[in-house]
Amino acid sequence: MSDSWLDKIRFNADGLIPAIAQDADSGRVLMLAWMNREALKLTAEKKQAVYWSRSRQKLWHKGEQSGHVQRVQEIRFDCDEDVILLKVEQIGGIACHTGRESCFYRRLQGDQWLEVDDVIKDPNDIYQ
Repeated sequence: MSDSWLDKIRFNADGLIPAIAQDADSGRVLMLAWMNREALKLTAEKKQAVYWSRSRQKLWHKGEQSGHVQRVQEIRFDCDEDVILLKVEQIGGIACHTGRESCFYRRLQGDQWLEVDDVIKDPNDIYQ
């Protein structure tokens, strides 16, 4: 596979691009993470999500500790060429490190953030 498709991506000044992971079946947004060129290339090659961890400054293979990998069905990018959308099959049904399906489990109601999604599995049982 030629790497020329990567040249069309508009990475930011830090060499990163935001990547939204969306459940391919339900359409639910699962999470947002960051990718550098190498992470995006590996994701396309492996058909599994690989991100760039800004806190650890290294590649992060989604599910490497939890087993909750993301099998990539499709990779898209937006009209401005600066956001990636991954349509994924979320193995284990848990994308969030809190043990929930989605990282977007809080909803603004009035002036309060309410947790509206249940924990599927206790994070202490996931990350031992």
